[in-house]
Amino acid sequence: MSNEFDLIARIRARVEAADADPAVLVGIGDDAAVMLPEPGMALVTTTDTLVADRHFRSDWPADDVGHLALAANLSDLAAMGATARWALLSLTLPDADEAWLDAFLDGFLALASRSGLRLVGGNIASGPLNLGVTLIGQADPARVVRRGQASPDQRILVTGSLGDAAAALELQEAAPESLRRRLRRPEPRLRAGEVLAACAASMIDISDGLLADLRHLLPPGLGATLELAALPTSPALRQAFRHDERRWNLQVAGGNDYELLLTVAADRVDGCRQALAELALDVVDIGRVTRESAIVCRTPDGDVFEADRIGWDHFER
Repeated sequence: MSNEFDLIARIRARVEAADADPAVLVGIGDDAAVMLPEPGMALVTTTDTLVADRHFRSDWPADDVGHLALAANLSDLAAMGATARWALLSLTLPDADEAWLDAFLDGFLALASRSGLRLVGGNIASGPLNLGVTLIGQADPARVVRRGQASPDQRILVTGSLGDAAAALELQEAAPESLRRRLRRPEPRLRAGEVLAACAASMIDISDGLLADLRHLLPPGLGATLELAALPTSPALRQAFRHDERRWNLQVAGGNDYELLLTVAADRVDGCRQALAELALDVVDIGRVTRESAIVCRTPDGDVFEADRIGWDHFER
């Protein structure tokens, strides 16, 4: 039966099998990690916790869980316009299951490699399945993008498509594979975040739902008008939910999209689109910032649409 230190050695062996990062002076195995930041760059850090059967199902494949745990945090770095550098991983595991850990690392480390990220340390404890990830990234201090910087009449843009992950949650086993993949293996928009940092006035990633995160994005006193007809919709979502109101609810309140939501001056919208075209990623204009504090959703007929709820709440049951 493996113990804590056997599992740590297993993780370390996987990490050290990859190419070394010369900026990591001390990695896994000491009391703390030591890294050299790039001169002139600001450090950008984020942390998140994923709890089994709250943020993911405990019966999901472990490689999907590993991917999701990292993707959720990478999405936060993307929203700041940062690049990813280093990760800390805190695992609380019900038992020392080497096969589960290996599969988890398959998902986690594959995404880390694609994202230019190095795992440098962490912790393992015994208990109900719980995953804690801390990331350290970097950004040009002059190009860090924040919330709360929007102005009236700026356009509201979103990358990718909305509602797929929420649809997978609602449909459960009946969901087509393309929707399930958006739930279990979201693609963090890291490169898009770097590109959009040059034109965005403010930016956030959509994890709690479009309406909830738009409210987080806007400064106090400002609101928005959203055009539901403009919401980017995947063919799979349109096929699964043909009734407009059901689909709109998933798109504005469902969450787990991990797309980027940003405000942009009207004369910079085309520039944003052209920049992302090189990444083969769509960015869609879905509305505008208003001086009124309410967020209003308009149907194609001009009517006001009221969503069933605002979005995800960690303490809602």
